[in-house]
This record gives sequence, structure tokens and C-alpha cells, in this order.
Amino acid sequence: MVSVARTAHNIEITAESLQEDLARLQVQKQALERELAAVVAHLGSVQRALSALEVLMLNPAAASAEPQTDSASAEPTDTTAKAAARRRKPQGGKGAARPVAAGSDTHGQKAYGQLTEQIMAYFAEVGDVDVRARDVAAALGRDTDSGSINGIRSTLDRMVGASRVQRTGRGLYRAKRQGGAVGAPTL
Repeated sequence: MVSVARTAHNIEITAESLQEDLARLQVQKQALERELAAVVAHLGSVQRALSALEVLMLNPAAASAEPQTDSASAEPTDTTAKAAARRRKPQGGKGAARPVAAGSDTHGQKAYGQLTEQIMAYFAEVGDVDVRARDVAAALGRDTDSGSINGIRSTLDRMVGASRVQRTGRGLYRAKRQGGAVGAPTL
């Protein structure tokens, strides 16, 4: 009898452990799917930029004759470039039902630079204080897992490199002052 009870208890403990592993793996899977979606969005923007550059390289006379304000967002006028753009667009799939951000023609993906602008808006709100990547992630609703927080941290590091944000200490960031106060218009 004791042996059967001990075996049942061991099976119960193993089942509980597997349930915890399953929950952890599901969260990790979701984080990796979001990370993959960000990479796919960046890949799409790089492909569009290369396509625009190829059009310019193939037809430099047309590029100088027609002034364009933003070659990355302009629709290709060449029929082969339009066909290439249609081939690159995803045809449904898992992310097709998600909303499309303004200025983005990749289905289900946010515009790649939108996170930077959200972070800058957050710094304008908080003013002249030091914040951690985790605080920024929480304010933007992106603190669900370590992958999302690491994405915020990477973006903050790129913004430090671009001199839009300054690092004030280990893991601390602050908006650069512009005209005396953060986000204040310069006269």
C-alpha cells in the first residue's frame, strides 16, 4: 500500500511540474513570436528600401526628373517594381488579422520607428527624471515578458547612440534636454 501511495504522489508532483513547464513554454513561445514579428517587419522595410534604391539605380534619369519627398514610402511607378512589391506582401497567415499601423503596408506589423516615437512621448510626459527600461516598458504596456523589455532596452540603446536619449547610469535613461526642458519648444 505504501508503495502505491508514494507512486501516486510522485506522479502528481511530476504532473504539476509539467503543467508549470507548459505555462512557461507557452509564454516563451508568445515572446518569440512577437520577436519574430518585429524581425519580419524590419525585413519588410529593408526590402522596400532596397527595391526603391534598385528602381533609382536602374532609372536615374526618372529619379532626377520627378522629385519625391520620401522614396521609401512612395509607391513604385515601374510595373516590375509594383509586381515585386506585390510578391513581398504576405498573403494572410497568423498575423493578418492584426491592425496595420499608419504608413505601413506590411500586414499585421507595426511601423518599425513607431516604438521610438512612443518612447520619446513617454520621456516628454515624465520630464527630467531617470527611468529604467522596465519602467518604459510598463508605461507602454510592453512589460509582459523579458523579451519585450529587452526590445525596449535595445531601442533605448539605439536612441542613446543617436543622441536622442542619454544614459545617466547603469540601466538608467533620461531624455536629452532641448531648450532648457524636456520636450519644451525652442525659441
